[in-house]
Amino acid sequence: MTGKKKIFTGLNLCGFDVAAIFTGCDLAGAGVLAVGIWTLIDKSHYVAVLTTSTYEVTTYLLLLTGICVMIVGALGCCGAVQEQKLCLILYTSLLLIVLVMEVVAGILAYVYHNQLEAELQDNLNNTLTSYYGMDGYEDITIAVDDMQRNFNCCGSSWYLDWPHSNWAVQGLAINRSTPDSCCKTESNFCAVRDHPSNIEHIGCIKSLEMYFKDHLVILGGVGIGIACLQ
Repeated sequence: MTGKKKIFTGLNLCGFDVAAIFTGCDLAGAGVLAVGIWTLIDKSHYVAVLTTSTYEVTTYLLLLTGICVMIVGALGCCGAVQEQKLCLILYTSLLLIVLVMEVVAGILAYVYHNQLEAELQDNLNNTLTSYYGMDGYEDITIAVDDMQRNFNCCGSSWYLDWPHSNWAVQGLAINRSTPDSCCKTESNFCAVRDHPSNIEHIGCIKSLEMYFKDHLVILGGVGIGIACLQ
């Protein structure tokens, strides 16, 4: 009886240790999921000004990875504690898939981090001047206004980008030199006067670039970091 009791206790202890490990996997998955959700919520206003979907793909891939890590942890715990061979096989297979997804997310974040500056320089001014205030592009209008308010900036390179925009050329500016979101103290038609004491003169491109790059560093670090831990 004593021998059986010792074996039973050892198995329980082993089961507890394994369960603790896979609980850690679930927590790691929850952490990855939280980072993905935070990134989606935090960046949602500005992503409309990007011309490629790489940033969104990386974020959604990280979200999916977080969910998969939690499922993998549950399967591994079930298989180890209850000694179910099928669960352990599924765990091993899914773990390999998750590792690939995490590495891919990390690589995408790293590659796009290096490409972002060129993309913004090539396309941000065109996005602002072509689509701001136009019907059917309300998401870009909201994104640009939020960007200018939150980063205390105006236009892509500087405030004189705006007189060449479709918004100004088509008469939507109504005597304003820039959108009201460029004003240091925003109010209706505050941008009629373009003196530097009234509106921001510095462009948004550098602030937006740093904003996205900071997020990409986090996404890439989480993806590669969790893959190394596993």
